[in-house]
Amino acid sequence: MESIISTKDLTIAFGGHVAVDGITIDIPEKQFTSVIGPNGAGKTTFFNLLSGQLSPTKGAITFNGEDITKLSPTKRTRKGIGRSFQITNVFPNLTVLENVRLAVQSKNKVRFQMLRHFTAYKQFEDRALELLEQVLLADKAHSLANNLAHGEKRKLEIAMLLALETQVLLLDEPTAGMSLEEVPAILDVIRRIKEQGDTTIVLIEHKMDMILDLSDQVLVLFHGQLLAHGSPEEIMNNETVQSAYLGGLYDESSA
Repeated sequence: MESIISTKDLTIAFGGHVAVDGITIDIPEKQFTSVIGPNGAGKTTFFNLLSGQLSPTKGAITFNGEDITKLSPTKRTRKGIGRSFQITNVFPNLTVLENVRLAVQSKNKVRFQMLRHFTAYKQFEDRALELLEQVLLADKAHSLANNLAHGEKRKLEIAMLLALETQVLLLDEPTAGMSLEEVPAILDVIRRIKEQGDTTIVLIEHKMDMILDLSDQVLVLFHGQLLAHGSPEEIMNNETVQSAYLGGLYDESSA
């Protein structure tokens, strides 16, 4: 199976603390990979290295066979790596549709012009509406983003990433801060993206039922190192993982 992202000896240290320690891994193309581990395991730091928010102390990252280790986050986004954060990142005073349409325009390198009538952007609006259908937000198209519930803002953020035609979707705890009632809707959106089969999804999440249901591959980080990787079944049956992560050393309530 082709790898879309590969890391080799990926390491970052902050003073004397090694947050990510020599991770070498292949992330298969068009597969669903989950990254799990206790607090302080290095999950978000690993994501920050993949997306370019941080530069490694040593090691390399390749994307579609190209070394992107020194590329900025913006350049990585243009190449097809999209990143969501634990805190939503949308334009609150624009409508839901305008948020996604601007992302579509950005991908097509068309800048917004204040004096140009909105009908001039119809092809971008049509694409934006398709994406809102995909993330189950079409009925909110003309609502202000600021008026959305937290879970709806996460869906909007995913639609904006999809508008950029991302090949890899890095989702950092997409259910964080959601009420129990909101979680099934975001899971449905993520599952729909997976089932379409044309996007590589890499997920940080603590909800094990979600991970077991959606993942093709699971990476377990522990003290900045890659403790284990394999199918969900292999990870659940891995004695090292059970003793270090699933067997009581990890308190999910504090994650």
